Amino acid sequence: MSKHSLTYPIQEWKENTSFHDQIQIALAIAEENILKSLLTDCSPSIAQPHRIGAISSTIGIPIKAKKVIDGIIQYEAIDCVLADSPVEIDPQLAEPNLGSLPRWRQQSLTRCESETRILAQTVPLAQAIALLAHSGFSSRQVEDILNLPYEAWHKTWWYTVDANGNFTVPFLRMIRTLRYTDGTFTIQFKDYFSESKPICFKGQEQKVLIEIKPELASFSKTLEKINYSRDRCGIDRAILICNSLSDLEARGFISQGVSIYTASEFHLPIQADCLNCVHHDCPMHGLDSSPVMMCRQFELPEWQDS
Repeated sequence: MSKHSLTYPIQEWKENTSFHDQIQIALAIAEENILKSLLTDCSPSIAQPHRIGAISSTIGIPIKAKKVIDGIIQYEAIDCVLADSPVEIDPQLAEPNLGSLPRWRQQSLTRCESETRILAQTVPLAQAIALLAHSGFSSRQVEDILNLPYEAWHKTWWYTVDANGNFTVPFLRMIRTLRYTDGTFTIQFKDYFSESKPICFKGQEQKVLIEIKPELASFSKTLEKINYSRDRCGIDRAILICNSLSDLEARGFISQGVSIYTASEFHLPIQADCLNCVHHDCPMHGLDSSPVMMCRQFELPEWQDS
């Protein structure tokens, strides 16, 4: 487990604000990369960076009178990606040029067929476009899919994850659309694969409970609150954010399915002053009319910061 300490740009604010409130404020305004860090840099980690899609957080969720959950992270756990998605796919692990593989090889990769499944049912055009675009299709592919002739199918190669969580298992996906007179669409798909059927179209929504450990809270009381919250919300995964924790306590929480995250990477954005900021390499530096209102890197000269 990595050793980190909290760092905030305003020392006076930090000294007058409790550890719990500091973390909750950071979660409330957290950028996407901060939320992803919680999932990937906790111990043990909950998700791999390339498998995290859309992500958001909610804090201060009441579950009973005088009982509140510190926070919940909702994220899309990506299980399938288009074969031409270079960001998620390691070219050294992937099959080269799936579309031009020998016929016998393609047949071995598509020997099993799934049932026809529904991706979206009677949705308006805008929602259909957004759904396909979110899945990774280009604007041209989206147009082709939504304008297919009756009973025609659109064919693409995809990857699903292997045992190590890498996108290395190819499969063929067929998609078709049904258009209705009221302007809505139903999108259907079926997959052809070698062994295991892809479990979803792209990803599945996951939730992770966030608990912020008070400095003086005991191991048993903290675990009791986490387990109560997990039971009430039906959430299995949990992250405990702490300022400090003994190795024995850490092992105890981990053995109970709780990941540990020491309070790091929480750099609160503060009101910026680009005219006086010390970061000279920033393009906004020295501008008294800078449009930047809040900045995580803003820093005054030492003689002004005292």
